[in-house]
Amino acid sequence: MSSLKRTPLYDLQRQSGARMVAFAGWEMPVQYSGLSHEHRTVRSAVGLFDISHMGKYWLRGPGLLAGLERLVPSRLGKLQAGQAQYTLLLNPQAGILDDVIFYCQGLDRWALIVNGATNEKDGAWLRAHLPGIAFEDRTLSHTLLALQGPAAAATLQPLTDLDLAGLGRFGHAEVQLAGQPAFVARTGYTGEDGFEILTSADDGQALWQRLLDLGVLPCGLGARDTLRLEAAMHLYGQDMDEATTPLEASLGWVIDWEKPDFLGRDVLLDQKENGTLRRLVGFEVQGREIARPGYGVFAGGVRVGQVTSGTLSPTLEQPIGLAYVPPELAKVGTELHIAVRDKQVAARVVKRPFYRRAL
Repeated sequence: MSSLKRTPLYDLQRQSGARMVAFAGWEMPVQYSGLSHEHRTVRSAVGLFDISHMGKYWLRGPGLLAGLERLVPSRLGKLQAGQAQYTLLLNPQAGILDDVIFYCQGLDRWALIVNGATNEKDGAWLRAHLPGIAFEDRTLSHTLLALQGPAAAATLQPLTDLDLAGLGRFGHAEVQLAGQPAFVARTGYTGEDGFEILTSADDGQALWQRLLDLGVLPCGLGARDTLRLEAAMHLYGQDMDEATTPLEASLGWVIDWEKPDFLGRDVLLDQKENGTLRRLVGFEVQGREIARPGYGVFAGGVRVGQVTSGTLSPTLEQPIGLAYVPPELAKVGTELHIAVRDKQVAARVVKRPFYRRAL
């Protein structure tokens, strides 16, 4: 794996017993103490993920907001400094280039976190569509940690003077954390409360060790995937891609239909009026077999779709997944079959998310 990039935390991860795998061009930890243990710890206490492979952009310049509004279906202009929003970068065909979070730091000052696998593509797209904008890429110079779980706030509070109770969901702030500057956002990819923390590489190494010394469990990509699937959060490249529109991916809630113009708007208006040919749904398998990505979905003996994500839910102890099916088969309760190796197993469309944390 010598050609793969490594995050600043690589040596610390190996010291913690991480099993490393190739992921999106990076050598990343897939698990430390075991996927199930890490998953359950995040659901019940707190876990720590290294997500430094994700793209981290700081954008500055006059006219920036207007330029960004053209690239996404959501209305970013409604955000105030200190607020953030999950949305989608679209191409002119309304295909999803990436799912991203925009962090508003002022009218023409925005931060943006993108997927690691699409980092270079996203950067080129933004530069091409935002001429004259100052573009700072912090991907390689900074660490990004995700502290996730119901005990995340109590764990982090002693390290900062910021009142974390006052930092709402998708809120963010520049703070002093353990005596060093950091960008802290109340966001995550696990379905739990938690924070994503951006620091310099050196400060990130010190913070990683400090949090582990406090008893926080290091967690890998394996647990991150099962946690996000229980929360029915999409994985780019599996559950959506450039050939998928937001309406097909059941992400229509990010679209502000009152926006006068953005890339792909005409395609989406047509799909809104005339419907789509497929839709992403959540399903439960009626048994113990796990439906993996790529497995066929059948109705009445006819193949009608394909699984995009699937796992055995550690919380529900039930096989769950996401799949594309025709819209007439997307209703909750619809009975389906999934081809698991050499047999077809019964499954049922269910309401998403599969897991929702108690408030």
